[in-house]
Amino acid sequence: MARIQRALLSVTDKTGVVEFACSLHQLGVELISTGGTARAIRHAGVPVRDVAEVTGFPEMLDGRVKTIHPRVAGGVLAVRGKPEHLAALREHEIPLIDMVVVNLYQFEKVAAKAGAGFEELIENIDIGGPTMIRAAAKNWKDVAVVTSPSDYDAILKELIDRDGELSEPTLWGLMQKAFATTAAYDRAISNRLAHVTVAQDGAVKDGVADAEALPAVLDIRAPRELSLRYGENPHQAAALYSNRRGGIAAAEQLQGKELSYNNLVDLDAAWQLIQEFDEPASAIIKHTNPCGCAEAATLVDSYRKAYEADPISAYGGVLAFNRTVDEETAREITKTFVEAIAAPDYSAEALTLFAAKRNLRVLKVLVTAPGEAVVKSITGGFLVQTADTHKLDRAQAQVKTKRPPSEEEWRALEFAWKVVKHVKSNAIVYARAGQTVSAGAGQMSRVDSVRVGAMKAVLPLAGTVLASDAFFPFPDGVEEAAKHGITAVIQPGGSVRDDEVIAAADRLGLAMVFTGVRHFRH
Repeated sequence: MARIQRALLSVTDKTGVVEFACSLHQLGVELISTGGTARAIRHAGVPVRDVAEVTGFPEMLDGRVKTIHPRVAGGVLAVRGKPEHLAALREHEIPLIDMVVVNLYQFEKVAAKAGAGFEELIENIDIGGPTMIRAAAKNWKDVAVVTSPSDYDAILKELIDRDGELSEPTLWGLMQKAFATTAAYDRAISNRLAHVTVAQDGAVKDGVADAEALPAVLDIRAPRELSLRYGENPHQAAALYSNRRGGIAAAEQLQGKELSYNNLVDLDAAWQLIQEFDEPASAIIKHTNPCGCAEAATLVDSYRKAYEADPISAYGGVLAFNRTVDEETAREITKTFVEAIAAPDYSAEALTLFAAKRNLRVLKVLVTAPGEAVVKSITGGFLVQTADTHKLDRAQAQVKTKRPPSEEEWRALEFAWKVVKHVKSNAIVYARAGQTVSAGAGQMSRVDSVRVGAMKAVLPLAGTVLASDAFFPFPDGVEEAAKHGITAVIQPGGSVRDDEVIAAADRLGLAMVFTGVRHFRH
């Protein structure tokens, strides 16, 4: 492009705009601006023309009309390489505009505000801003379009290095960001107003509070955050995309090798599990299944209890914690090989210990409220469901056997129920209060999951309780578990043979609780 001689600035987010304007002025760029942006620039002692001087019209209709005018749009849209375009500008005395610096009314912020009224939503729909952005982006070879304060410094550096010009790759990147900005803005408006209905009499009802849990149209857009070496296997390409709202996808990697696809899947499984607990808790994941999970009075004790459930599988595992990892816990972790760790924070001493394990991936994760929709792709489409956020309420659970659980058994059952939700179905968990003992995951029959869990147990099974993510279709699963010394069972219930299963539990002296809720995890 030619040297930038004139820039239009009109921003809602004024972060850094005054400094940017000052630097443009020092580079000999004439500044045109609107409203509050012009006042801020002028207050800094930088000369700036109001848009009204260029258009010959004042800002109108409470600011709804400012930049929508041929004398602005023409200066932005004219193709410099077309003599007839330039002749039309000369005829109508329209100045060329070489840079458009615009960001938009913060509709999403207003829409997220509790109690935001319909009229407030409407007034925060930007019209002139998207028009200017799209016009400049369309004419990207001749006009630089700047939509984010984060780009100011790089643009200024390039203008200085190139004597007031920007390269075509830079202009193209700014254009791509511009159209992504307007697309996201329109999508936010459309998604929010989809919950509003207008009656025949003109009455407006905002149904956002009682809206359906899932959208009528699935709209997924997330920037690529990280290109991965490969996917689940080396012949598959993969990348990480993030909505930047927290969780594993937005975690800060503090050290270690680059994350793999499988690392991220396991980290997310560990992170979701650990969010179930209020007390200090640790989870050890292998191939998305917990091979150890425990809670205790201290984080280090919870880790020791989690680790002792299956030390062999814990080797090369992925860990998650719901507290700041301290020095004592870190010292225990470094006694074995670990692939990756996720936690809300780490002490300085813990990070020093981890630094000796250069390949260990250490992630600091922002804790966010659960509840995001769960999306899976299938051939030709997507499956979407709400997150499984069910919490067991002991008062709502039903004791089905003659013998109710003791208090210690209740505590163990409640703990096991939290864990079994995060085990691949068919899922079985043997547990004591605050500690998994073993798990049987992903078997085609439930009784086989019971057997696998017993087979893998390192700790004694006698006196444990058993959690099942779905009902027992036959009494054989309960009978098999009783052989290994369990004393109580928690399960959803709902089988046509529930009476037979309950009778078996009574015959074996077990306590059995029905939750009425299933936790399949496919």
